[in-house]
Amino acid sequence: MPALPATPESANYFGRLLTLVWLSFAQLVRAPSHSRRAEAARRSARPGLLLVVIVGAVIITLMYAFDVTEISLMPPRGTPGLWWVKTLTDFGKDEYVLCALGLLLIAVALAAPALRGVPRATLLGFGTRLQYLFLSVVLSVAVGELIKWIVGRGRPFVGGKANAFNFQHFAGTEAYSSFPSGHSITAFALAFAVSAVWPGARFAMLIYALVIAATRLVLLAHHPSDVVAGALVGVIGAMVVRYWFAARRLGFAIHRDGTVVALSGPSDGRLKRVARSAFAP
Repeated sequence: MPALPATPESANYFGRLLTLVWLSFAQLVRAPSHSRRAEAARRSARPGLLLVVIVGAVIITLMYAFDVTEISLMPPRGTPGLWWVKTLTDFGKDEYVLCALGLLLIAVALAAPALRGVPRATLLGFGTRLQYLFLSVVLSVAVGELIKWIVGRGRPFVGGKANAFNFQHFAGTEAYSSFPSGHSITAFALAFAVSAVWPGARFAMLIYALVIAATRLVLLAHHPSDVVAGALVGVIGAMVVRYWFAARRLGFAIHRDGTVVALSGPSDGRLKRVARSAFAP
């Protein structure tokens, strides 16, 4: 989210709020301005393409060699003792993740116009990072839904037996929306995005994403190749959004060699102080 302009501001809170929302949108859709964006695109394209080739080969191998076998190794569907897995898997549900990020964005947008100076800049810096997380998940999930519709892969046991090659292309039904896993898309997009902004969280976010992917297998909601494909879509989606932000100088910098790195953000302590001042009576 942008800092409000240096020109005289409206004395009205709602006027400042509308200005903030408009400027935030305008920054996201403006033409890219970073002089090193071409280098960043080239540097990201090579590992991205390599990742697609390697993971694509893994997906095909799993479909032929392991998907059906894995189903037989999992507990029967509906096993009462799996209630905790059903609870855990919801932490990767796109509706819940996007709702949480959206509410945080709304809170930042509502609080920022009431602040001035450094507290406002601190909160808006955090808002920019929240925008990146939100859009990384949104783009990845949207692409995943399109792939699901095109591929139309049946979920495990749809049709009465384990079948890794049960397809109804363009079916658009829940039963035939197994590939790729939506929970895995959400979890890995969020994990990559959070790690890109806060590198210290990489290990914790990787564990989170792997756990969510594992729950989809235990619950027999997806084949192994589905969750691997979901991970690929989520990571690539978050990489694309990171480049979009970096090319517009939002939250990320681009080094001379094209490496995209996160800009230093507000500390936890400063964010807590700003939050207390923003919502204090």
